[in-house]
Amino acid sequence: MALNLARPQAEPPAGGSRADEDALASSRQRRTARILVVDDEPHVRTMIGSALERQGYDVQLASSGREGLDILERNAFDLVLTDIVMQDGNGITLLERIHGQQPQLPVVMVTAIHDISVAIDSMRRGAYDYLLKPFEREHLINTVQRALDHRQALQDSHNYQQNLEQVVRARTEMLRQAMENLEHSYDVTLEALGDALDLKDSETEGHSKRVTAYTIALARAIGIGPAQIKVIARGAFLHDIGKMAIPDEILRKPGKLSEEEQTVMREHCARGYNMLRKIPFLAESAEIVFSHQEHFDGSGYPNGLRGSEIPIGARIFAVADTLDAITSDRPYRKAKSFDDAREEILRCSGSQFDPTVVEVFLKVPNELWHELRSEITGQNKRFSTFDIAPVPHPPGA
Repeated sequence: MALNLARPQAEPPAGGSRADEDALASSRQRRTARILVVDDEPHVRTMIGSALERQGYDVQLASSGREGLDILERNAFDLVLTDIVMQDGNGITLLERIHGQQPQLPVVMVTAIHDISVAIDSMRRGAYDYLLKPFEREHLINTVQRALDHRQALQDSHNYQQNLEQVVRARTEMLRQAMENLEHSYDVTLEALGDALDLKDSETEGHSKRVTAYTIALARAIGIGPAQIKVIARGAFLHDIGKMAIPDEILRKPGKLSEEEQTVMREHCARGYNMLRKIPFLAESAEIVFSHQEHFDGSGYPNGLRGSEIPIGARIFAVADTLDAITSDRPYRKAKSFDDAREEILRCSGSQFDPTVVEVFLKVPNELWHELRSEITGQNKRFSTFDIAPVPHPPGA
């Protein structure tokens, strides 16, 4: 098959054509492209190789499709030019192998078959372009340059996508860190509210932190997930926040409350709920604040909810709250033991408390509650209630 490499008549006598010069300049701007030429006609592949080498390309020659595959397995190329009809087989087979293994490697088919269906078929099978023999050298160079530009565009797009993914990952991490910092700021604010409540109601000083620690431990033992535990912990910590709105003469009264005073005191559930429900990150926790005085049998307040009508966080909190109340000093009595608290909670299972929660509570050894109480009592002032270390599941829970 003859390859026409004669220069065009309009080419300047002093050197290559403008297209040759542009292509050479382009090739010098990027790393030297490596091209594999596969053709079973020695003079054709030699002339193609020579023409491309003069443009600054690194060219390797193969005399058959099999040899071409062997070379491709050992070396990386930026472009393959292959004849369609060769003695050892159809160049389409080589094309399919390349397209299957290196889909981003452009392949230009070289053929003397002037049949548009052959060209269309090769394009459908993954070829980037095709050349009809005989062809001008300038046509060859332009086709090669377009194929290399196409490969570069694919590579640039791939690199851009990778860089974009890295940027997205970095920004996602920054956003996650910002959200963690914001959440920590929220919790610091909540602790300040708790400290303010302690100043108003000195009788329960430290109660909110202890009952939060107990609630977290019990929720973990039940198997509640970390995200929901955060909601429950905030509700437990803020359960008495509504007492901020209760008059001091009622809140600090040393003796027994009258019926009217009890009615006012019971309003702290609704008052706390209304204080928190409009704050987005506390909306779920507000439900626990609202229902933390409900009893499992429906005898509690403010709505007389029973059983599963009561949020699980409030049912867990009820046990933790009683545990701390019994084991803490009060003006009218000294603190009792954790064993006494266990007996009282068991006695009220099914009436005041959810039996399922009580069952898990009873499997937790008293040592765990002692450790948590000591940790809360001896903690540094900068220690966050919501940063309590994970509590292991009790045996058999």
